[in-house]
This record gives sequence, structure tokens and C-alpha cells, in this order.
Amino acid sequence: MSKLIKLNQKNIYLAEVVLNRPDKLNAMTKPMWIQLGKVFKTLSKNKKLRCIIIRGEGGKSFSPGNDIGEFKEERSSSKLAKDYGKYLHGTLGEIFNCPIPTVALIEGICVGGGLEIAGCCDIRICGKSSRFGVPIKRLGLTMAAKELEVLLKVTNYSTAMEILFEGRVFSAEEAFEKKLVNRVVNDKDVEKEAYKSAELICEGAPKVARWHKQFARNILKNGKVTEKINNLGYKCYDTEDFKIGYKSFLNKTKPKFKNK
Repeated sequence: MSKLIKLNQKNIYLAEVVLNRPDKLNAMTKPMWIQLGKVFKTLSKNKKLRCIIIRGEGGKSFSPGNDIGEFKEERSSSKLAKDYGKYLHGTLGEIFNCPIPTVALIEGICVGGGLEIAGCCDIRICGKSSRFGVPIKRLGLTMAAKELEVLLKVTNYSTAMEILFEGRVFSAEEAFEKKLVNRVVNDKDVEKEAYKSAELICEGAPKVARWHKQFARNILKNGKVTEKINNLGYKCYDTEDFKIGYKSFLNKTKPKFKNK
């Protein structure tokens, strides 16, 4: 595996994916987008995994987005950009559609493509000094429609337009107000808070977490609750984990779910 994307398997339940280009603040390149997509495609098939944390290496930046130095060779025409977009959008899709709960651990800069990666995650936790934005207008470029879709799902139309039209890089506090992040904590506590969130997720019944994610994504996609999804909601009663959870609740003990 390329060292530009690191995969740290913390235990059988928790994996950490790291954007590993700290000398460039983890700016994304085409090989990184390709490798990141492959990593998530592989992780998505892991039935034992309960949570994935994604972060940038170095503590100074999640990612500022795409490496501008790559544009001359890789994105200097619409044809090249479209080819590049296949990898970028494919990777965002792998992250967004991953059935496993995902947590973005955001330290420092989270801009452009970095914000898109974080936006595909289920939960986003950042530090007070983190900075956000999509200043793509300065390059005379549009955000591709498939990338804008991510921003619209995280915020809303008016907020997305404000971010794109103004092109400002703004504070973590404003990002929280815009619902771009779930939680803002002291910089020194970001890792601890993200892992606390991941641990809480891992403690729950794995099938339940995946079902909740499936339900929510399906409702957002269809704009309603389909009969199929509604019926699927009762499957949990047939699981061994329900019996474990029910008995633990009655006995006031901590459940140890088996993912069955």
C-alpha cells in the first residue's frame, strides 16, 4: 500500500485511515484519491469492523484539498478534469456509501476537497483552531456537481451557496453554526474526542449502527420512508444482539454484542 494513505488497524472493530502527506499539509493528489478509494472499498467489506476514523497526518491539517501543482499535468483541460473526476468522485462515493460508521478527526485545515472528504463521513469533530471553506472561485473553477451534492447533504442550499459564492475560509465556530461539524473541542482534545465517539459506536450493536445508516441514507435519497426500509426496521428483533441487549438492560449490565 502506498504510504500516502496509511491504514492503522487499531483492533478488530476500529480502523484509522490517514491522509499521509504532512509536508504538503496532506494536499490530495491523484494517486492519493485512487488509494483512498481502494482502502474504503476494502474496509466496506469487513463484516467485523464497527467504526472507521479518517484523519490527516501531522496534527496541522486534515487536508487543504487538491494539490494545485498537479493541475498542469492532470487537470489543465475539461477532458483531463473529467478523467480526474472519475477517481475523485468514485472515492467520495466509496466513503459516503461505506456501510460502516465513519468519524472525521479534523485537526487544522479542512478546505476544498478536504472538506468534501470530511463531509462524506457520518460524524465530524474538530479543534477550535480548525479552518474550513471552499475558495475554489479564486481559481476560476466550479465545484463539480457530484462534489456539490456532498455539501448540500451536509448543510443546505443557501449555506452551500454562501460558501461557494464568497469563497471565505472561516472558523470552526462558524463551521459548527453552518452544521459542517458536529462538535468543536480544544485542539489538544480532538483526537481524544474522536476516539471517544468511535468507542461509543463500537460498544453498540454493529448491525443496528449499519441499519441506522442505511435507513437514513435511503430516506434522504427517496425523500420518504419506503415500505421496504420500514419492514427492514423490524429485523433487529430477530438478532442475537437484541436478546443480549434486552437481557443486559434488565440485569443492569454492560452488553457485549456479537454482531449476530
